[in-house]
Amino acid sequence: MGLVWRGWRGAVLAAAGLIAVAGAGGPALAHTKHHRVIRHHSVAAAPLAPAAPVDAGFGPTAAGASMILVDAAGGGVLDAVGADVPRYPASLTKLMTLDLAFQALRDGRMTLDTQIPVSEHAAAVEPVKLGLPAGGTISVRQAILAMTTMSANDAATALGEYLGGGSEERCGEMMTLRAHAIGMAQTAFYNASGLPNPGQVTTARDLSILARDIVIGFPQYQSFFEVQNYQFGYRTIYSNNAMLKIYPGATGMKTGYTILARHNLITSAVRGGRTLIGVVLHEPSWGQTYQQMTAMLDAGFGGHISSGLAVAANQPPVAGPAFVAPAPAAPPARLAAQAPARLAAGAPAAGAGWTAQLGVYTRMAKARLAAMSVRQMRGVGIPRIARVQSHGKTMWTAQLAGLTSSAARQTCSALAARRAACFVIAPQSDHLAVVGGQSSVASGQS
Repeated sequence: MGLVWRGWRGAVLAAAGLIAVAGAGGPALAHTKHHRVIRHHSVAAAPLAPAAPVDAGFGPTAAGASMILVDAAGGGVLDAVGADVPRYPASLTKLMTLDLAFQALRDGRMTLDTQIPVSEHAAAVEPVKLGLPAGGTISVRQAILAMTTMSANDAATALGEYLGGGSEERCGEMMTLRAHAIGMAQTAFYNASGLPNPGQVTTARDLSILARDIVIGFPQYQSFFEVQNYQFGYRTIYSNNAMLKIYPGATGMKTGYTILARHNLITSAVRGGRTLIGVVLHEPSWGQTYQQMTAMLDAGFGGHISSGLAVAANQPPVAGPAFVAPAPAAPPARLAAQAPARLAAGAPAAGAGWTAQLGVYTRMAKARLAAMSVRQMRGVGIPRIARVQSHGKTMWTAQLAGLTSSAARQTCSALAARRAACFVIAPQSDHLAVVGGQSSVASGQS
């Protein structure tokens, strides 16, 4: 039995009968936008395949959406609708560029500090970009962050050219070879960014294989997908991925949009030590995209966590009793209208300022899960996490905040009964990121 809503299943399956060979149709001209980006620019696609009318309605533009949900551990498919319909990948393409980059990092062919040149071609791409100047350089680290957060096309192009030995075309060939090597049989890549190209096609099933390859094969780089904002020079760059804010347990991965590709999303999420990967393609709006992904993941995990998670990611520890962890950002209007309880849950009771410190973890995802799990168990408080530095290492705290004194002590008592670490922080000493000398690191959690 399927796990998710299938109001459009019939339309997808009916359209599948009309599918032409992958890449047989595509845009000769397209506009690219991403979430709140207002600027629109036309991008001419290379003539790599016959161009179909913009409203062709078959091949990658077939009616309906495509989706798949897989278990990352074994790769088993939990549910799928139109998973083999060819689709334009838009900026989801950047995951394959990152896959190549992670291989190069692992093999020692470059480091995160390696400076990569910015060509005139890379500097000229539109419309979502950092604004890198031609002739300049950008570090591999900054390029990866720009791709996983704002989906910067200039950073992706520069990185692709570097990986391709100075040629983005060569990088596209490498991306396609890598795709086929890991089982993405219906996929072809021609650029590193996902800008419109009629020959650049994939499927939801193939993208789930790619996402799983990254999640399983390169866990050391998972934190790049969890970043919600970072500093680039004098600017703060923010993530376009709302799932990190609205879905408890979400750990990345990528969003993408072009006019013909429509709205696309890949999300990895962790609960109870289990990782699921969802792919949703060709949705008509971001609201429906996030709604479908939320329903799909909830069904896969077998339940819905109603509370949001307050995250202070990539911020220095903040001391002082006046600090309040930021609430999760509101999701699209459609999702907010259908799930008001999700957004309202977790508000602290009046006068509640006590915190239960749940431990310090070496991975952000584990800290996130710990905070959410205790919130679900207790039914009170605000789960939150933050980055801290301990003995030169980056760690992540998990806390349940916004508690009364009694609730904080009861929470720690309940955890103590389970032999789990926990201690109470009074309001006047409340720090979002507390690393007690022996308290957390000695707890054995990681």
